[in-house]
Amino acid sequence: MMIMIMIIYEAETKYFSFKRLEFLGDAVLNFLVTKEQFFSYPDFSSGELTRLRAANVDTEKLARVAVKHELCCYLRHKSPLLEEQIDEFMKEILEYPIHSNGLIDVPKGQAKLVESIIGAIFIDSHSNINIVWQVFRPLLEPMINAETLKTHPVTELHQVLQKHNLEPQFVDSWKDSMAVEVLVDDQLVGKGICGSKKEIAKNRAALNALQNIQTILSTKDNSTSNDNTKD
Repeated sequence: MMIMIMIIYEAETKYFSFKRLEFLGDAVLNFLVTKEQFFSYPDFSSGELTRLRAANVDTEKLARVAVKHELCCYLRHKSPLLEEQIDEFMKEILEYPIHSNGLIDVPKGQAKLVESIIGAIFIDSHSNINIVWQVFRPLLEPMINAETLKTHPVTELHQVLQKHNLEPQFVDSWKDSMAVEVLVDDQLVGKGICGSKKEIAKNRAALNALQNIQTILSTKDNSTSNDNTKD
């Protein structure tokens, strides 16, 4: 009964509206993932655990759950573009089997749907978190673990360049061309395009820069080596 109520997007009842169950499900999911990872990785710092948890409960990860298990088919909504967005999302995740790290757009409402279902299961099971995890843990597969957790492309770009005393410059042309460019030492090293979100364009630009940056770094290192030889 609870799932029937909450799966009507934006439905309002006194206690069990979509948004209230989403709020509850978000808290329950964060606790359950935290609990599992805390005991699975005893040597991890709090920062490492936070990154790992975030990757397993973020919008993209939960949207993957919704489309993989066709939960999205049961969501009543008024968005004429949602089906098209879901189809595009399903195509794009084929390129990134586990997680894209911010490189693809996520269809609206899918993560909220999953969180609401978790909240509904929690209520229907009389607040039994073990039952919630028993039901929902298999749906999260493949879980992102220490081996499959990837660094965000913007973070990785900064880390790579810092080793060479360099910093990336992101040039925002999104309003005009839906693009973001990356400059290093005033040289164009990367470009990303995304019509829906500027943040995704920036992430794609960082990834493109990482793919091209070795040429710039090799040139800089060779130049530094030659200068040292002359000295």
